[in-house]
Amino acid sequence: MQDESAFLALTERVLDAIGSALDAAESDVDWSENDGVLTIDCDGSRIIVNRHVPNRELWVAARSGGFHFRPQDGAWRDTRSGEELVRALRRLLQDQGVGPIDIPPLPT
Repeated sequence: MQDESAFLALTERVLDAIGSALDAAESDVDWSENDGVLTIDCDGSRIIVNRHVPNRELWVAARSGGFHFRPQDGAWRDTRSGEELVRALRRLLQDQGVGPIDIPPLPT
C-alpha cells in the first residue's frame, strides 16, 4: 500500500484527468473539484467522485448507488465487480443524462 502523500498526488492526477475529459466533451457538463471531491452536475442529479484516504480508494456516488475503486492490474477497479472506473463513469454519466464522454485511461 502506498503512503498517503503518494496516494493524494495520484488521486489528484486522476481527478484532473476526469475533469479534463469533461471539459473536452461536446456536451455542456458542469463540474467542480475541491479538496479531493469531484462533483459532476448531471441534468438534475450529481455524480460525486472522491478519494477515501484510509482505504486508498476512490469512491463514486451516483443515482444508481455507491462504488469503491482501487488500483489493481493497471486500472482503477470496482472492489466488488472488477469493473474499471473509466467504464463505470461512462455508463453512469449516460445513465444520468449526460451524452457519451470519452475518458482516457486514468493514472494508477
